[in-house]
Amino acid sequence: MSRPDPQSGPPPSSTPPTSKVVGLLGGIASGKSAVARFLAGEGGQVLSADELAGDVLAEPRTATWIAHELGSELLDEGGRPDRDALARRVFDDPGARKKLEGWIHPAVRERIVAGLAEARARGSTPIVLDIPLLLENEAEHGLTGECDFLVFIETDAEDRERRARERRGWPPGEVERRERAQLPLEEKRKRARHVIENRAGLAELAARVDEILEAEHIPH
Repeated sequence: MSRPDPQSGPPPSSTPPTSKVVGLLGGIASGKSAVARFLAGEGGQVLSADELAGDVLAEPRTATWIAHELGSELLDEGGRPDRDALARRVFDDPGARKKLEGWIHPAVRERIVAGLAEARARGSTPIVLDIPLLLENEAEHGLTGECDFLVFIETDAEDRERRARERRGWPPGEVERRERAQLPLEEKRKRARHVIENRAGLAELAARVDEILEAEHIPH
């Protein structure tokens, strides 16, 4: 009868490690995408609502729906949704905004829930939820309750305004206009366990993210 090898240890578990889920909060153009990448690193997963919304917009059935419900002038020459034209329309027309959100949000939520389940099954950690209206729509999607903790990205209003103009081509004042339809930043800040400043470049931002990962005992 063979003896067990004392050096071999217990057999490996087939159960993946428990994943930590992190929700990001912050103003428009505050750097949430960069923080999400740093938090996830190589072992984590980012679920971006903006990217998933882009996938939904790219579906042919969405273009058909937009043309029927909101007007064919909101499609580009190739028959695809014109995101700039859509943004202008929905921020000037609450009824159109409600219609579009009623079409896009459930499809995005379905993809996030599926992605969350898949990432947990793989043992990815952390799983970062980069969802612009995470708190505003929490009664609708319930994803805030999936988070182990929330992180707020603190950025000066002037920097956010500059980034929105340079990177998104937004006109002056557009950030403030859009944020008036959201929860006040101070309210979001209060809900967060960690506040991270984004004022000194990517290297400093990465260092602050590492501090959060260490405080939460998440490998990085």
